[in-house]
Amino acid sequence: MNIEQLAGALREGRGFAHKRDIADVMRRLAANLPTGALQGNGDDCAAIPDGDGYLLFAIEGFVDDFVQKLPWFAGYCGVMVNVSDIYAMGGRPIAVVDALWSRGMDSAGPVLDGMAAAAQRYGVAIVGGHSNNRSERGGLAVAILGRAKRLLTSFDARPGDRLLMAIDLRGAYEEPHPYWNASTHAPAERLRADLELLPAIAEAGLCDAAKDISMAGAIGTALMLLEASRVGAVIDVDAIPRPDGVPLLRWLQSFPSYGFVLSVRPAQVEAVLARFAAREIGCAVVGEVTGPTQLRLRQGAEQALLWDVAQQPFIGVPEAVHA
Repeated sequence: MNIEQLAGALREGRGFAHKRDIADVMRRLAANLPTGALQGNGDDCAAIPDGDGYLLFAIEGFVDDFVQKLPWFAGYCGVMVNVSDIYAMGGRPIAVVDALWSRGMDSAGPVLDGMAAAAQRYGVAIVGGHSNNRSERGGLAVAILGRAKRLLTSFDARPGDRLLMAIDLRGAYEEPHPYWNASTHAPAERLRADLELLPAIAEAGLCDAAKDISMAGAIGTALMLLEASRVGAVIDVDAIPRPDGVPLLRWLQSFPSYGFVLSVRPAQVEAVLARFAAREIGCAVVGEVTGPTQLRLRQGAEQALLWDVAQQPFIGVPEAVHA
């Protein structure tokens, strides 16, 4: 597969399709989207000024087939991905609530068990929620509250920044699915300390732009960050930290349990790399942020245009965010 074919496969993948749906929702709600202090649309969490910091508020919903096929892991991910969103913004989690629809406790039980396991491992309380055990179809959504002293946002990448990707490679796939699990068998203390890197980096002033790698994969997540910041980038796909033996396309379409994209000023790159290396997390410079709003992929001497948000929005970040 050459670089043009790789770009085409990413554009046509399920992860990109789900993220593109966000633009339709943004357009429908455009008249009611907040401006000023409550802005957050396009970021991992809404950041609400509060005292000397920010309250962080986020929610994640899960597709039906994921909950049906992997109910325990879906419940676990309900907490895990929300915790990741909070840390991606430079914050620390406070508590979560959930909404669960099921056809009785036989199907609800494994989901709840997975949530409880993740809550214990990540040290975050489940403080309430909603349940319906008489639903024709199952579903799961989990919301989280957190707090940050200094933000990492999707809106502060600048031309000349280096793009870094930090991914925990100490895991394995939940076969045959695209979920790279470096969490459920890792020591709980290590999980928490690894995530603590993000607020520590923010509070040290080493970075102010980041995003956690979602179901859009490493490249799709980078594109979301770049769109929110109104910039572009060139990414070397071979520089992205990747487990041995995993095909490139599969990896780029994977959801890692611990993965972040960071846009870092050149003077701070070595310090950021050193912090992740000290915790044995794969981290590398994968590209450079540019002025034009194009995301180009590079492999060796070849390049391909993946997306130009000036021509076609990806998630459709509202204009008000940049006002």
